Amino acid sequence: MKKSLFIYVFCALLAGTMGLTSCTDYFERDSESVLQKEDAFKNFSNFQGYIEVMYNVIPDLAKSYWVSSFNWGEDEVITTGNGEYLMGFQIDNGNYRSYFNKGDCFLDRSWSVDGDRFNKSLWGGGWYAIRQANMGLQAIEQGLLKDATTEQRNMIAGQLYFFRAWFYFMLTSYWGPLPYMTEPLEASAEFNLPRPKTYAENAESMAADFQKAAELLPVDWDATQTGAPTKTKNAFRPNKIWALSYLGKCLLYAGSPLMVNGIDATGDTYKYNAEYCKRAAEAFGQVLSLVESGQTQYALEDFSNYSDLFYTKEKNWLMPGGTEAIMRSPTFGADSYWRQMNSYQLAAICEGDGIILCPSANYVNYFGMKNGLPLTDPNSGFDKTHPWKDRDPRFYNDFIYDGVKMIKAPKEDNKIYQYANLYDGGNCCNDPRSTSRTGYFNYKFIPIGANKDDNDYGYGKATHFHLSWLRLADVYLMYAEAASVAGGGAKGKSSNCSLTAEDAVNKIRERAGVDPVAAAYTGSAEKFMDEVRRERAVELAFEGHRFNDLRRWKLLTVYPYNIKTVQKFDRASELDPSADPSENEVRNFREEVIINRKLEAKHYWLPFKNDDVMLYPEFGQNPGW
Repeated sequence: MKKSLFIYVFCALLAGTMGLTSCTDYFERDSESVLQKEDAFKNFSNFQGYIEVMYNVIPDLAKSYWVSSFNWGEDEVITTGNGEYLMGFQIDNGNYRSYFNKGDCFLDRSWSVDGDRFNKSLWGGGWYAIRQANMGLQAIEQGLLKDATTEQRNMIAGQLYFFRAWFYFMLTSYWGPLPYMTEPLEASAEFNLPRPKTYAENAESMAADFQKAAELLPVDWDATQTGAPTKTKNAFRPNKIWALSYLGKCLLYAGSPLMVNGIDATGDTYKYNAEYCKRAAEAFGQVLSLVESGQTQYALEDFSNYSDLFYTKEKNWLMPGGTEAIMRSPTFGADSYWRQMNSYQLAAICEGDGIILCPSANYVNYFGMKNGLPLTDPNSGFDKTHPWKDRDPRFYNDFIYDGVKMIKAPKEDNKIYQYANLYDGGNCCNDPRSTSRTGYFNYKFIPIGANKDDNDYGYGKATHFHLSWLRLADVYLMYAEAASVAGGGAKGKSSNCSLTAEDAVNKIRERAGVDPVAAAYTGSAEKFMDEVRRERAVELAFEGHRFNDLRRWKLLTVYPYNIKTVQKFDRASELDPSADPSENEVRNFREEVIINRKLEAKHYWLPFKNDDVMLYPEFGQNPGW
């Protein structure tokens, strides 16, 4: 069989079809050995089985063979020694090309259709799923789905439109505009679609697909005849809420400063496209109206169950996310407590490999006061002699700070680590290779007791760590951002939702026990936007959003978002274990820069591999690479 070089190369980009080992195998395979189209698509059951393959290539944000690196903003600091291989460390140094075939992150690594949770890749799996979606939609157009009800047809098509748009959204979020394919590539085709000149062109294509998906899919599969046979097991299937939420997200991205103004490294951080934001607010508004009126299966979790959004323990391996998780990877990660949870605490008390992912002190500063004011507000009440007093309750949920008990029942050798000694010279921050480099530990994703002395985690406790790609709190905050731009500030709102931008932010704060946005920050559109962005930093901390947020806001290269710091201090008195550690007094409280991120304008987009850029002339490299 005669084939062009392009077919070999482009099929490598798309990672093959139907899980076959190579493009050569696919094109030369005997027709009798492959499931015929008429059988694959003839009824709902068979067609749904075809679609299930796309579920299996959704990457897992926080899973890799060892320590997974997925927080690449100014939010996380990695210990030195053996942590330099992690993606976060490389991004700090501007070495974006290190993502190529990198096993510790989801962007690009070895993957397979039937591989486990550690074999998922956004780049390869994304193109594969897009091709699968196009083949499925083509089959519907050709009338191959013969045995199906109208509801079944709609739900099949809705999933295909959603997956095509979602994988494109994920790819374009990191790499920028890409050719939007709506038909599967044939062996004889000459593919030369150029990359769109603007992100908006991709956004319109994605928006059209998300809108079609929203029109075709139900709010809840469990409430349909089609979903009845798999009732209680449909939470991982795309539905109307998924589609509308991502419709809003892709439009918000299209209206964001980076996409509107380009990669120039300075300025324009408040310059949005108001029309795109208005459309985004309408999509989010439709979701929130349904949620607020109780017409969906989604709701904000009570703060007492906040940890269930990220990990579960002694709940029979219940997938985390609660009533708030919208889209999750369906992969099950029973041993994720080992892969990731050991990487957040002091090496001496856990069984990890010595790498610690510490929250940067400057990021911790986003967690303001319980009264809702940022630390920098002169009326906040923040006091450097009592820096942990009266803080946002999420501060106490997410962080270990000086004096907090880390081990409930320490063995003799570890009694010196029972309480976090994070003062200057303390044994929890005196070695950049095995202790905190910043003065804090991140406990958002692990319980107190997740250490080798207490052993209150792991297989025996059915500890399961998993992060959602999208959860409801994110939708509230994206609505606030979009409605604020569209409506001119805190009082902005969509036409289909009673909530103002300010109301949406306060919903999230109220859940956490934080006072509303103060009047001093609602009169100015820019000041209110700063509070929306700070609220995103706090509520969505370490869930993989910050890198994309800083990029789309054009803040990645701007001070102080391009530094990472440590906080140092001396204890004013000996630690009293019986006292509330938030009341502890300190002296000589100071903050020092430990990392200056080596980022410039080109770092707003990831580079393509050279082989991909050479596929054909119209597929150009991103600027600066």
